[in-house]
Amino acid sequence: MTENENKKISDEELAAAAENEESAASVPSDETKASPQAGDESGDGCGQNPGNFDKNGDKDFDKDCDKDGDKDAGKDAGRERDGKYKKENRRLTEQLAEKEKALAEARDKYMRLAAEYDNFRKRSVKEKEGIYADAYSDCILALLPVADNLERALLFPEGEKVLEGVRMTMNQFTEALKKLGVEEIETKVFDPVYHNAVMHVEDEAFGEGEIVEVFQKGYKKGDKVIRHAMVKVAN
Repeated sequence: MTENENKKISDEELAAAAENEESAASVPSDETKASPQAGDESGDGCGQNPGNFDKNGDKDFDKDCDKDGDKDAGKDAGRERDGKYKKENRRLTEQLAEKEKALAEARDKYMRLAAEYDNFRKRSVKEKEGIYADAYSDCILALLPVADNLERALLFPEGEKVLEGVRMTMNQFTEALKKLGVEEIETKVFDPVYHNAVMHVEDEAFGEGEIVEVFQKGYKKGDKVIRHAMVKVAN
């Protein structure tokens, strides 16, 4: 070979050797591929700068890592907020249940008290009316013997003046009873509510239960009987 040919071959070998070195430098070793960069213990790639990424790739990679971190932090904050809301909701629900229970008890107590008061009011009115009627009854009952004696005196007149005086007294007494709302009990047909049968007679001339004779007049005020009429009943 000539000197020029030898020089040409040497230049080609040098160029080939340089290309091999560049190729070897561009390919990462197995150790570099297997282990993550320092500062990223999780090995998920966040926080490391792989050698085969360019600058733009590094920026995109870091943005993705920041987004994942923000999502995780947001989830944690949301879970904490939900927990607080649930706890507060349970507390308010318990308070509401207690208030509703207290309200129901107060309403029941009020209804019972109102019912008791209404019963007391009605009972008081009835008792008052009863006391008033009883007072009338006691008063009239004390005067009735006087009326009885006057009626007996009218049956045996001994003089015109005496008879006239007894009639006037009897009329005056009857008017006084009317002013008090006291009326004489009718004595046509026997009624155990108003009459007291002391004698019984069988007589076809009278109807069944017809009052034949009145031994003592009866009096009443409204529906209250002051004194039952004492009568003789037929059939």
